[in-house]
Amino acid sequence: MKNYIIFTDSACDIPLEKLNEWGVCCCCLTFSFVGSDKNYEDYQLPQKEFYGKMRAGAIAKTSAINVATFKNAFRKEAEKENDIIYIGFSSGLSTTFNSGRLAMEELREEFPERKLIAVDSLCASAGLGLLLYLAVQKKQEGATIEELEEFVINKRLHICHWFTVDDLVYLKRGGRISPTVALVGKVLGIKPIFHMDNEGHLINMGKVHGRKNSIKAIADKFGELAEDTTKGPIFVCQGDCMDDVKLLDDMLKEKYGLSIDMTVYTGTVIGSHSGPNTLSIFFVGKER
Repeated sequence: MKNYIIFTDSACDIPLEKLNEWGVCCCCLTFSFVGSDKNYEDYQLPQKEFYGKMRAGAIAKTSAINVATFKNAFRKEAEKENDIIYIGFSSGLSTTFNSGRLAMEELREEFPERKLIAVDSLCASAGLGLLLYLAVQKKQEGATIEELEEFVINKRLHICHWFTVDDLVYLKRGGRISPTVALVGKVLGIKPIFHMDNEGHLINMGKVHGRKNSIKAIADKFGELAEDTTKGPIFVCQGDCMDDVKLLDDMLKEKYGLSIDMTVYTGTVIGSHSGPNTLSIFFVGKER
């Protein structure tokens, strides 16, 4: 079997050290703060510092990965005679995946003997990270690149994404809620519950009063939707709110006898849109 490389992008929110451990290559999205000329790659600024700046009022703007960046990264592996499968950030949220797909199309002319496959994960954050984790396991079991492509396509709509945010101002800035809704929500302590739909878009699925109730709401989704409530993996992303992760973990232990398998920071690019204290849970479900 020919060797092949799994590629992804930093919207997976999995630390680079863990991706290296998994044997996954990564290209990074970028961001900058309004009023500053400095551009950062995802992972470049420590997440705790990033969220500290946001809490102090900094506004971050993000940029997708361009075709040239992907093309240069893919070429390095193609020159080593490696085939490549790129599993990318949902096309419903970013142009990043399309850039990766176009880069592969152009490289096929240079490397007609290489298999270059791009798969839209329709996932984001550690939902993409969980899909990558499962893909790595499949590869380690001996799956060919074609078998892995089929596996990812079949599995992606079973990766459940449920999350809640603490401050509606960030969703207002991104145009996901109106200024009026954001103001009323803040005054009344309303916390929205979101999930990722089958087209890879974020959808508002309801609202609850209070932070604890919002955390309980996303914990309950595991019981409602999980393919198997007796086992994980359960991945969690947190926007610098580890006390809330502990509360979520306690809820999962009490109701299902399970603990969180992996907790990671909501990365700087995703966090630019969701804000501090965002809390997300990801698991394999019967459906999304």
